Amino acid sequence: MNANLFAQLFDGLEDPARLAIETEDGGRISYGDLMSRAGRVANVLVARGVKIEDRVAAQTEKSVAALVLYLATVRIGAVYLPLNTAYTLNELDYFITDAEPSLVVCDPAKRDGIAAIAAKVGAAVETLGADGEGSLTEASAAAAPAFETVKRAGGDLAAILYTSGTTGRSKGAMLTHDNLASNSKTLVDYWHFTDKDVLIHALPIYHTHGLFVASNVTLFARASMIFLPKLDPERIITLMARATVLMGVPTFYTRMLRSERLTREATGHMRLFISGSAPLLADTHREWAARTGHAVLERYGMTETNMNTSNPYEGVRLPGSVGPALPGVDARVVDAVSGVELPRGEIGMIEVKGPNVFKGYWRLPEKTNAEFRHDGYFITGDLGTIDDNGYVSILGRGKDLVITGGFNVYPKEVESEIDALPGVLESAVIGVPHADLGEGVTAIVVREQGADCSEATVLGALEGQIAKFKMPKRVMFVDELPRNTMGKVQKNLLRETYANLYAK
Repeated sequence: MNANLFAQLFDGLEDPARLAIETEDGGRISYGDLMSRAGRVANVLVARGVKIEDRVAAQTEKSVAALVLYLATVRIGAVYLPLNTAYTLNELDYFITDAEPSLVVCDPAKRDGIAAIAAKVGAAVETLGADGEGSLTEASAAAAPAFETVKRAGGDLAAILYTSGTTGRSKGAMLTHDNLASNSKTLVDYWHFTDKDVLIHALPIYHTHGLFVASNVTLFARASMIFLPKLDPERIITLMARATVLMGVPTFYTRMLRSERLTREATGHMRLFISGSAPLLADTHREWAARTGHAVLERYGMTETNMNTSNPYEGVRLPGSVGPALPGVDARVVDAVSGVELPRGEIGMIEVKGPNVFKGYWRLPEKTNAEFRHDGYFITGDLGTIDDNGYVSILGRGKDLVITGGFNVYPKEVESEIDALPGVLESAVIGVPHADLGEGVTAIVVREQGADCSEATVLGALEGQIAKFKMPKRVMFVDELPRNTMGKVQKNLLRETYANLYAK
């Protein structure tokens, strides 16, 4: 059997005419079309000298052609390397020289700058624009659609995704064909996907969520997706009348809640709303349920692991929880120093093990060894708890832990109290250097529009609600919290901004 992800996705296709993708302009691409397009691009890649295990780097805007490039890369046995479209040339220099791809595909407008970087590692350059046009498309139009999928073993590399870098230098997570296939097949079953489903796909495809979860799950289920170039809340609400599933980040849900068109009637045709990549506030979860009658399903994944846990399709979906471990995945909470597993309900480091967990970090064997326990568990770097029913709750990154006066403060505990206060939209709690305490607990707060809450009112409301050592030393107000492209709050930037807050 060929374990190549492409073979697992498309071998045995019974109905090539079945709709796979619908584009915003009304285009309709069948499963057979997708196979043919992938075959044409595969032939171009091989003609350009891309060999088995070579990396193909892609910084391209979202398009069907960009998705086809991913499928074609995997099909020829090469390794797909998607790059965030927001990365600058300076950032791309690091990724390209680190991964040493044999081919880089980019937007035509960026070709000259990227070509200079690609030349450092001897990589060829092709172009692909947001409209699906470019040198790669031109070449594939003249190529043959037939291509024999290269045989790969399940443990062979299929992709390298660089971590988001919210706490340090990005590392390349090596994901195998089985990592991707096993996780997608599990999610098809767990989320009850069928060939009747229609996914609203408004996520970027340079990230695990949009590329591997949304796209692979849809294709494995023989479902279809409506391919939107970006988040458009009003457009998504309109499409709900003929769709069944939406996968989004918290920003999707908060922005749609601002629309008067979001009602139970508008969401009546939908069966599932999924959120991930960043924590969904419990208040947002409850407001969504009240407005639509649907409980958002939160799940927990990482670049290195794909999806680890998920609230159940049938059963209680707890606000603030990411649900139990998925079938085939083991999760535990341990003491971060000793590695000893902790009793249920205690806060510690979350570790996971399963077929979804990556092979290691690209060219960083020592870092890889440091992130795995001797029994195969991966140290996620996330702090959290597991309750008596197996539900996992994430309390923040281990590097976000605040140690003040010798006491540990878990930011999520304080943030939850602040977020519940009148006039507060959201908050982020960080540790800032403090001469007496080591770190001073510091709250960064975003007010609701028109609210007049002050530092004094926040501190007064917290008095008696949390232990004194957890109390913020200062409360600072901002218009919005800095986030990366997937909606995660970049606490490292906040720590840099307020690094001298307590300086004497």
